[in-house]
Amino acid sequence: MTRLRHYAAAARARNKVRRGSTIALAALALTTATTLTSCGDPTDEAGTDSAERTITYAHQQEPMCVFGGWIEQAYLSYQVLDQLTALDEDKNAVPWLATDWKSSEDGLTWTFTLKDGVKFTDGTDVDAKAIAANFDYWIKDGGNSTAAAWIGSQYESAKATSKNTLQINLKSPYPKLPETLAQGYFGIQSAHALKTRTQQQNCEQPIGSGAFTVDHWNRGQNIVLKRNVDYTSWPANAKHQGPAKVAAVNWKFVPDATTRSSALKADEVDAIYDVPSIDWKDLGDAGFQRLKYVTGGRPQQLTFNTKQGIFTDQKVRQAFAYSLDQEPLVKAVGRGVIPVEGNGSVSQSSPGYSKKAAERYPFDLDKANELLDKAGWTERNEDGYRTKNGKVLEVKLPYGAGTILNAEGGEILQGVAQQVRKSGFKVDLNPVPPAQWWGGSYGTPDKRDIYPGYWTAINAGILWINWAPEDQHAYADNSAFYEDKTLAKIITDANAEADEDKQNALYRKAQEYIADRALAVGLYDRLSTLAISTDLHDVWQENAQGGPVFHDAYFTN
Repeated sequence: MTRLRHYAAAARARNKVRRGSTIALAALALTTATTLTSCGDPTDEAGTDSAERTITYAHQQEPMCVFGGWIEQAYLSYQVLDQLTALDEDKNAVPWLATDWKSSEDGLTWTFTLKDGVKFTDGTDVDAKAIAANFDYWIKDGGNSTAAAWIGSQYESAKATSKNTLQINLKSPYPKLPETLAQGYFGIQSAHALKTRTQQQNCEQPIGSGAFTVDHWNRGQNIVLKRNVDYTSWPANAKHQGPAKVAAVNWKFVPDATTRSSALKADEVDAIYDVPSIDWKDLGDAGFQRLKYVTGGRPQQLTFNTKQGIFTDQKVRQAFAYSLDQEPLVKAVGRGVIPVEGNGSVSQSSPGYSKKAAERYPFDLDKANELLDKAGWTERNEDGYRTKNGKVLEVKLPYGAGTILNAEGGEILQGVAQQVRKSGFKVDLNPVPPAQWWGGSYGTPDKRDIYPGYWTAINAGILWINWAPEDQHAYADNSAFYEDKTLAKIITDANAEADEDKQNALYRKAQEYIADRALAVGLYDRLSTLAISTDLHDVWQENAQGGPVFHDAYFTN
């Protein structure tokens, strides 16, 4: 039985249905209940009955589908869909569905050997033919634009050379392919399900071979994941071998961070995501386990629109960067939990990170004012904003409120607006609701002057997605609208470089090129944080994107 109804034993009284007022007041209590039973017999170190238990987990954002190109989807699909590879703590690829892999001498052909006998939960084989179909689905059929953004420029074809041998053919060398495939965007679905089920069915209940299946989804409230009792294909770095130790995961959507934290303290949930910085220390002092993962790739940053508006002038971009004093701002809001980041293109947790780029623009108000004077913004109006020919130095800064930025991120942006006002910038902050943000309402140059946001990644290869010219990368997300063949060549040379030291040197060169031209400036590194109840053990964060892993988790009380 699960916490969604009741427990038979009085000894488990603390795990009765969670009826606390915290989540109820947030209008997020469950409206339906399902009894989940176990056919397996998983056990844990304490000998308790985790096999009948449900983890109640409070996440902050509800995605559109379980599988897809947003990190919030990757966190979910990681529970349901297996991948070819996983990452260990050193960011090295380790076996998952693939037992080993090798590249041809020219780097254009990769061969993956697969585990034998693995089945999708619809009974079909997880074989090379099915996995090849997934690659075509992601890239040629438009099934996942983020997967296509990562490997679409290199991908040529995929085919089965035997039942358990997969061959990937590339247009250009990509030495980090096994590591890239460890991201949650590359979860493997049943090829039969992709062909025979509706798009909506595969959106809400994708068929994989993972540790859990999607039992049901109450939109706006929760997703219930049920243990796959026939699970045989755990990754090499799993903490145990066999099906999940718990019966289910009740994955709740609780947008408000304070509500999530209060629910954990009140024993209404077992784990929460995106821990408020204000509660980080207190939760640790109270004995809750805390996990923090600094995501690699692009940090939370500000990218300037170089195609249209005031930031077409490099001096104005540089002046804005010199006007920022990130360290006191981020430390005040993040209370020392959130890492300060000056690099606008790559997070400090990424291999190939350039500290030089991060330190390119120290806070210097005199320098900022000097640059704005040179750029012709020499007058100020009665409100203290600079003007030029009667036009105010005004910045349009829309941001995805509750999606790309959490509440703390919004607070940091407010601090940014206050800081740059001293040099004469007027920043118009516009919190955009999710539907408008994902609908692309602010995706064109005329709609924004600055783009805030992040892109998680396993290395600095994210530079190609964020800075590729439009004619070279069909899936690029070049939020600066910046076209530079020299920069593009540095990045493509880096992506194709097999020697890791040389590759990272090229990545650093690209970051410094971006910083010198003030195309983007960093604010802070994106975090994935968890706080976990004292009686729930072996929840951990996968090493590609920091998402929670529940396959190994068990209760002791």
